[in-house]
Amino acid sequence: MATVAPVSVNGGDEIVEMDRMRKLISKYMVESVQTSAHVQSFIEVDVTNIVKWRDKVKGTFEKREGEKLTFTPIFMEVVAKAIKDFPGINISVEGDYIIKKKNINLGMAAALPNGNLIVPVIKNADQLNLVGMAKTVNDLANRARTGKLKPDDTQGGTYTVTNVGTFGSVFGTPIINQPQVGILALGAIRKVPAVIETPEGDFIGIRQKMFLSHSYDHRVVDGALGGSFVKRVAEYLEAWDINRDI
Repeated sequence: MATVAPVSVNGGDEIVEMDRMRKLISKYMVESVQTSAHVQSFIEVDVTNIVKWRDKVKGTFEKREGEKLTFTPIFMEVVAKAIKDFPGINISVEGDYIIKKKNINLGMAAALPNGNLIVPVIKNADQLNLVGMAKTVNDLANRARTGKLKPDDTQGGTYTVTNVGTFGSVFGTPIINQPQVGILALGAIRKVPAVIETPEGDFIGIRQKMFLSHSYDHRVVDGALGGSFVKRVAEYLEAWDINRDI
């Protein structure tokens, strides 16, 4: 058993006991690191078309559906599509056995007002169209913020996505949500100078880019699969149809 270094407490320091949820998160995070052989793959993605498309349709979408169109449902749709291409990501491990999950249930890590974290789950995410995905994402996020999630809302996830870009991070190395074997962190979308290739030659232009960080369990997911999966997510994002109907 690891020995814990004693903490020096001075007279002016405040001692606050962790709340129940923070104790659970602490326990789960340590157990995950001890259980899974974490490894990461990073990829930069040009999401200019997605930013332009969302800017173009978000007003119409909100007027028609009564819902805001954030980037989250767009990313969730693409992740679900990539998981269908690479079902080896949609598994869990029990002892020496690999359990291949039939359903694609996407966990959506959300920060609570008190600073704790909760992961509501979008059930059968691959079967939702973008409108359905947006409604589900907004409903889960709103109920997470107001403390109205039901126990079932956080159960049964098979893969998790976390948006570290919300807090300005360019990328991150998230800890796997057990018993899953992968988690994708979405970095902040930033305007950056980029080399654009054209038939007339290369030139520098301003593009909207972000990093995807994929943490996966090297016990069962090798670099080829972990890297190919996040590359496929990037390919789908970069191939987004700017003329797509909503």
